[in-house]
Amino acid sequence: MQETHPSARQDAKVIGVVGVAHGASHFFHLILAPLFPWLREAFGLGGVELGLLMTAFFVVSGVAQALAGFVVDRHGPYVVLCAGVGLLAVSALGLSLSHSYPALLFFSALAGLGNSVFHPADYTLLNALVNPKRLGHAFSVHGISGNLGWAAAPVFLGTIAALAGWRWALLGAALLALLLLAALLACRTLLCPPTVRRRAAPALHGGEQGAGALGFLALPTVWMCFLFFVITSMALGGIQSFAPAALRELYGMPLALATACITAYMLASAAGMLLGGFLAGQTSSHERVVAAAFAVAAVLAVVIATGALPTVLVPVLFGLMGCGFGIAGPSRDLMVRAAAPRGATGRVYGVVYSGLDVGLSFAPPLFGALMDAHHTGGVFLLIGLFQLLAMFSALGVGFKAMARRAQVA
Repeated sequence: MQETHPSARQDAKVIGVVGVAHGASHFFHLILAPLFPWLREAFGLGGVELGLLMTAFFVVSGVAQALAGFVVDRHGPYVVLCAGVGLLAVSALGLSLSHSYPALLFFSALAGLGNSVFHPADYTLLNALVNPKRLGHAFSVHGISGNLGWAAAPVFLGTIAALAGWRWALLGAALLALLLLAALLACRTLLCPPTVRRRAAPALHGGEQGAGALGFLALPTVWMCFLFFVITSMALGGIQSFAPAALRELYGMPLALATACITAYMLASAAGMLLGGFLAGQTSSHERVVAAAFAVAAVLAVVIATGALPTVLVPVLFGLMGCGFGIAGPSRDLMVRAAAPRGATGRVYGVVYSGLDVGLSFAPPLFGALMDAHHTGGVFLLIGLFQLLAMFSALGVGFKAMARRAQVA
């Protein structure tokens, strides 16, 4: 029987619903950070204690994400996604009712557990339900929605906290998660059609060539993709955590302008994802798009590291660097798809994307050590180095994937 591809309208619905869910995931990344001033006053917390709340979230999310892919392949992405959103709602409600620091720590970790399901569930849904010709655009929207979630959280939470208090802000976040859960339940037929449910059972037994549930772990391409995500998130972690402070020392620019550089990076990254969606749909050599984008970004980082630019040009270069990161996004996701054996999509995306949490965990102390030693130019040289390594790792993934396909053929 010839397989029929979904219509453009159905694809748009799937992409939209999954995109909104991904936006909620990124929203909950920042469910506590905008409320730190209120939490500090309410609980008498110091900076380290506040930081540990975020650490609990990302450590649990990173470990659980690698395992969530197995659950996705066993029980299906739709059920797991609904469970994750439900956990986010419970965690936000628990945070709003917390009266001790251990309670805050527990519910922050619970939010990390809920967050862990999104990448393996989202990408499994998109790969299963969207026409392959439109996957580049699907991954583009998926990435942009995450950026929008990051942008919305401080505005939403900070505004409600200023008007009614931090507990009401967290109750508002819980309500948003419950509304999203209701929307997902209403979209069950769209996201979990019978054809997908029938295909779920064979996927449990491991993918290509009867390799078993853990067979994908023997594939070099999977671990090269994991390494790619560790490397790129190390670069991103350096930009997010210490770039403003490094720019102030290196260029003597005011804090507002240094912060504007990060804003330019993020906005240009979102624009780059739109362009990257079109590029991804025009080529099958996704690793080359990724490598070219990171090569340009690496050169820009090294130029910034010289400290010789006119100050007004620094935000422009940050914007160009962010655009390169965004352009690489859709092709990066398709590159992972190509590396995943049939039937192991959830497991591969779960393991590979846990590299993001690994990199973001290691980056701050590494770049912080450079700042403590006043090697501010070294911050951007290291960012450039990581982006250069990302270029080589992307090309390596492409070559390994080609070799594997040749062996299978």
